[in-house]
Amino acid sequence: MNKDTFNGKWSQLKGSIKKTWGNLTDDDLDKVDGQKDKLIGLIQDAYGETKDVVEQKIDELMEAIK
Repeated sequence: MNKDTFNGKWSQLKGSIKKTWGNLTDDDLDKVDGQKDKLIGLIQDAYGETKDVVEQKIDELMEAIK
């Protein structure tokens, strides 16, 4: 998924992210501000998941938005 697509869907994606990773706050997501790499790092830090697992789940959430 390219960066522009991710940024364009960011506001829709935020709700799905909060449902999937419930410990993330609005403040956390505001700091990420649509930057996929920062989001992945944030989730890795909070949940101890690998980058590949987090990225795959984010991509799945993006596909569901289409």
